[in-house]
Amino acid sequence: MAGESSKFGLAPDAVDSFLAVHADGSVTIFVGKVDIGTGGRIAMRQLVGEELDVPLERIAMIEGDTALTPNQGATAGSYGIARGGTQLRQAAATARQALLARAAQRLNRPVGDLEVTDGVVRTRDGSASVPYGDLIGDRAFNLKVDGKAPLKSPERFRFIGKPLPRPDLPAKVTGHHRYLHDLTLPGMLHARVIRPPSHGATLVSVDESSIAGIGGARVVRIQSFLAVVAEREWDAVRAARALWTKWTAGTGLPDEGKLFESMRSSRVVRDQEIAKKGDLSALSAPGMRTLAASYRWPMQTHGSIGPSCGVADVRADRATVWSSSQNVHGFQATCARLLGLERDRVRVIYLDGAGSYGPNGADDAAAEAALLSKTLGRPVRVQWSRQEEHGLDPKGPAQLLELRAAVDADGEVAAWETQAWLPLATANLPNIPLLALDAAGIPQMQGRSTGLIYQNVDPPYTMPNVHAVVHWIPDAPLRTSAIRAPGKVANTFAVESFVDEIAALARVDPVEFRLRRLTNPRGIEVLRRAAARMGWQPRPSPRAVDPKAAVLTGRGIAYVHYKHDETLVAMGMEVAVERATGRIRVTRVVCAQDCGLMINPDCVQSQLEGNILQTLSRALHEEVVYDRDRVTTLDWASYPIMTFPEVPALEFELIQRLDQPPLGVGEAASTPVPAVLSNAVFDATGVRLRTVPFRAERVKAALAGR
Repeated sequence: MAGESSKFGLAPDAVDSFLAVHADGSVTIFVGKVDIGTGGRIAMRQLVGEELDVPLERIAMIEGDTALTPNQGATAGSYGIARGGTQLRQAAATARQALLARAAQRLNRPVGDLEVTDGVVRTRDGSASVPYGDLIGDRAFNLKVDGKAPLKSPERFRFIGKPLPRPDLPAKVTGHHRYLHDLTLPGMLHARVIRPPSHGATLVSVDESSIAGIGGARVVRIQSFLAVVAEREWDAVRAARALWTKWTAGTGLPDEGKLFESMRSSRVVRDQEIAKKGDLSALSAPGMRTLAASYRWPMQTHGSIGPSCGVADVRADRATVWSSSQNVHGFQATCARLLGLERDRVRVIYLDGAGSYGPNGADDAAAEAALLSKTLGRPVRVQWSRQEEHGLDPKGPAQLLELRAAVDADGEVAAWETQAWLPLATANLPNIPLLALDAAGIPQMQGRSTGLIYQNVDPPYTMPNVHAVVHWIPDAPLRTSAIRAPGKVANTFAVESFVDEIAALARVDPVEFRLRRLTNPRGIEVLRRAAARMGWQPRPSPRAVDPKAAVLTGRGIAYVHYKHDETLVAMGMEVAVERATGRIRVTRVVCAQDCGLMINPDCVQSQLEGNILQTLSRALHEEVVYDRDRVTTLDWASYPIMTFPEVPALEFELIQRLDQPPLGVGEAASTPVPAVLSNAVFDATGVRLRTVPFRAERVKAALAGR
């Protein structure tokens, strides 16, 4: 900020870390969280504009810059607004309190006689006024954030709760938005990294003469880290294709066809009880109807529409790295270790990339650029290919869940058991292990950072005896990381599908079955509102199937209380299943959501649309396939995603709670999608799908095996 520097620096409890008021009355806010398409750039302005009473057009925002923004943690877990925005709002409320106190002193009037309009403090009788700029313009507050500073009451809201337009959209839809991929620096080299031909292979030799005729291209080798650089990007591409290399045989990958069997039989590092209430004796009690089912979730790629990119400018005593990382402050520490610099000598700046919702290849590409820039003493841009993005980005992990239940003669669930086999995550791992560091022999923490993938393995309903346990297993075939709603998508798929299976066994309508066992009034409301919007007609599933019908139609419902503590979502879906082909066509989706305070309802709805469509794609199409050497699903043909003609009609019931804290919207609505899809297909066909993805050939085989 201009003027005095705060004695608190970028401390997360300092007002000056979050905002500055300039002499002209404009405001700059500094946000450690980044906008990954979530609408944070308008929502953060709405929060600050509300508390300071400053028009949004006078608020500038700097995000994700380790030199200028406080460390608010990674943009992950649906905590961007829920935590990062809440911190910013409280800082603005503290600033407002301080400005009113200064104005009271300047105008010689009690604070109670003052009001603020558009950044100008006035006496209520209109006799005197003073703008913010005159009170503090270009000077530091030198205040700690007061957690008890009063927030503006909802009845006085001007900006919060309003569907205001996002400032980044005009440039994005007209092709003028500046992405990381567009960044150029004076003297910048373009690089391509040469990858080993098989998993675990190491570099034996390189024939640099093989690229001698290509536009000044040169080779950089650090142990098994190998790259080519050139002044022009196309020359780097040509050199990467032409370079002759020799590698050792790889260590190989396990048999992909036995993935889930190997998970089930794997050595267990430890068991973790997620829920334990009562006992499971009813599972073997006479007179009980028992049900058991196994649900399988595949490894999936992040599928970023544009391959990852990174740019770095490393000098002897400092470095600047541009990345689309969702964790710029954590990545700053990684880069410092990589470069042998003190952390405060490394600056990481966020620029929009072409994919998000979990660590894709962004950190890898930026680390590769940093390593090359350090070696060459010039700025370097690393651009991944489509094959690298699909093949080498960290994958969302496979998950295996086995569920059992006992149902008494009255249709009550007497006992519920969940057992999940999940790859063990590494505590406090700042970043996933990066490819460049491993190849170059640079020490780094090893492990997995997959997010809290155990959450929602237990049901959100009242039942007398519930036991849910996670068996943490040590291995995963490929490098893994968090992917949108990490773990919760697969867990909710299993739990909410199994709830439907129990309801079908008890011959009870799926909505009624859930309502009987819900005690959370907000959960009851979202479920009722989703059913009402669906025009739900009570009946058990499945519906009567016409044996001659070429297309079978059905409806489904699912509910989730995200992490059992945050956003509540109920979702209904209508599907049509082609009997001859097994193709599923989703025709309609209804989503009711309660995320507490909605800062910008338009942004919330956009997030819900993205949640639903991305997860429909994951449920219908997406699965990483590999052989003994490498991933083989390296393009959009082998790893298909949902297409525009497949997009269903989307309808929303958004519950605004102005008097409640905001909850996350970036992930929650993803979680019920596969379950409600499976439930709708079951209603249509009487066939239960328990293995994702629901590709046409798999559905056709299931229909044939009824």
